[in-house]
Amino acid sequence: MITPLDIENKKFAKQMMNGYSVEEVDEFLDDLTIDYEKSYKENTELKNRVEELEASLAHYKTIEGTLQSTLVMAQNTAEEVKNVAKQQAEQILKEAEGNARKSVDDLGQEILMKKKELEDVKKQFDVYKAKMEALLISQLELLKDINNEDM
Repeated sequence: MITPLDIENKKFAKQMMNGYSVEEVDEFLDDLTIDYEKSYKENTELKNRVEELEASLAHYKTIEGTLQSTLVMAQNTAEEVKNVAKQQAEQILKEAEGNARKSVDDLGQEILMKKKELEDVKKQFDVYKAKMEALLISQLELLKDINNEDM
């Protein structure tokens, strides 16, 4: 690539006839050197800027990759937590069902025991009632005997 210094140092052979005006050519070359120097500097600055932006882009791509892997890991962890929670919930339900069954069985046993106690109390009442009836009958007989003797 031609540098501004190359343009500035460029010399043309001078011809005697029908040649260009040396002053005009020098003046044009000076103007061209100034414009080219500006363009050259701007081009260099833009190249440096592109390099910086590419470095930043690479940095951000690295961050993006890290974020994506972190997101995937977070999703996997969330799934694992969800599965563990589901398993724990199922276990809790099974335990609750087992406890409920045991409670129902225990209550059933207690009901049977109470029914048996009730039957026993009824039998005892019937026995007591029969004894009382027999006692009352014997007392009535005794009273009848006493009344018959008094007469």
